[in-house]
This record gives sequence, structure tokens and C-alpha cells, in this order.
Amino acid sequence: MVRTFVAIDLPEEIRERARESRATLAESGGRLSIVDPGNLHITVKFLGEVAPETIEAVIEALRAVRAAPFEITIGCAVCNPPRRPRVVWCDVTDAGESAALARQVDDLLEPLGFPRERRPFRPHVTLARVKEFHPSLLRQVACMPREPLGRFRVESIKLKKSTLTPRGAIYEDLAEVAL
Repeated sequence: MVRTFVAIDLPEEIRERARESRATLAESGGRLSIVDPGNLHITVKFLGEVAPETIEAVIEALRAVRAAPFEITIGCAVCNPPRRPRVVWCDVTDAGESAALARQVDDLLEPLGFPRERRPFRPHVTLARVKEFHPSLLRQVACMPREPLGRFRVESIKLKKSTLTPRGAIYEDLAEVAL
């Protein structure tokens, strides 16, 4: 089985700006699993464990996506939920194109046996997962820069393979589909 997801990759300049947040997050109390900046992305749809023989069908379905490239802004770091966070993430804003893209991916993959998402799509970039909360995390995140990490043009989506290791996930691109 291959652990997979559909994602929007971030450009290197935004990943570099996010790299600065690692030190700030590491200074907080509690226990965090901080995402390597090279792995930062926006998840469009998590597929989970997929049989290797199904991967080509998923790629073919994704090639049917019909969406124009669009602009997206990666915001500043926030805790979610705000009082006792489980995740530190950057909100993502656009004019609704990423949500429309996620619905289209749902539509295309449902016939292959991937259930539709029940929750509304909320685009975000996960910076860290909170394993053990400490109140100092809220102070550290509040001290982080309040300006957005950046804006870029989304021109493709990718099907990615995720291999979990003790040092974190390793991602590999399986396919890229232009918008």
C-alpha cells in the first residue's frame, strides 16, 4: 500500500520564510512535531493507503481536473484551536479557488472509492503538530511575525507519496497535473 495525498506545493521563498518559525516554535514548552520546511504544502485531499495498482487510475482521474491557475496567500502562524491548540498553522486565503479545486478532486476520485470529505475544505499550511501542550506555545506564536508568509500563483497540483519514518515524513512526487 502507498500512503498518498493530493497537494499544492509551496514555492521555495515561502518555505524559506517559514524556516524562520522553526526556532521560535522550538523555544516553546511542551512537545511539538515541527514540520520540515521542505515538506510544507497545502493538502487538497488525503487519500490514505492506496493499492499500488490503483495509483495510475488516481493519476488519470486527477488529469481530468479543469481549473485555471490562481493566486493564493499564505498567512501568518496561528494556533488551532486558539486556546488549547493541536496544530500551529498558517491560514491560506484566495477567492475560493482552492475550495472549488478540492470539490473537483472529490468529484473525480469518489468513483474510485475515495469518500468525499464531510468537513468543509479549509486550506492551511501545517507548521507543527502539538503532541503535548504548554501555555508558552501561545506566547511564542504570538511573538512570530504577523505579516503573511507570501503570495504565489498556483499552477499545478501533485499526487504525493508519504513515507512515515521516526524522523518525520518523507514525501515523493508521484505525478504533477497542470491547472
